[in-house]
Amino acid sequence: MSDQRSAPRAVRGQRAIQGSRAPSGDCAGSATLTEVRPGGVEYQVRAARITDIDRIVALGDGWLLRRDAGPMPAADLLRQLVYLPQASVLVAEARREIAGSAVLVLRPSVRAGGNVGTIDLLVIGPDHDTQRVTAILVEELIRSASNKGCTVVEVARPEDPAERSTWERLGFSGAGQVIERAVGAVGGAARRAI
Repeated sequence: MSDQRSAPRAVRGQRAIQGSRAPSGDCAGSATLTEVRPGGVEYQVRAARITDIDRIVALGDGWLLRRDAGPMPAADLLRQLVYLPQASVLVAEARREIAGSAVLVLRPSVRAGGNVGTIDLLVIGPDHDTQRVTAILVEELIRSASNKGCTVVEVARPEDPAERSTWERLGFSGAGQVIERAVGAVGGAARRAI
């Protein structure tokens, strides 16, 4: 088994864009994030439901079905992640159609002084604005990570310079296999001061 990390992919049509890994946040029961631009499409971000999983897998344009990452099919794994408190599965919708999805998983880290979130999957539909949908999904994952006590959100470093610049615009930086973004954990300062 290889220790090498692979970046999640944002898929738009046949073109795959490597994503990043970040700490997961809890979107369940939270307010819906909405982005509206003049003359543009309104996107809303919410926690994924079990009934969304087949549509999320379909957004991957077959990439999720072809991967050989493990013994469990992607759809089955996503169905489990919807219910786990250590993961956040989000969808962005436009006109009642899923425009994109992202998965954040958490792990504890002594080095980071709290949980570390990893953005494990990012898929965007071919008919939607990849930059906008990526930005609103990642910002909601960051908010969720903060609510879950994460101090850092990480993502596998994309090889493509254009993809790397997208993540840099979203606040991620670093060298090596992983790029990171610091997150202010909710209540973190109060806990350390006591």
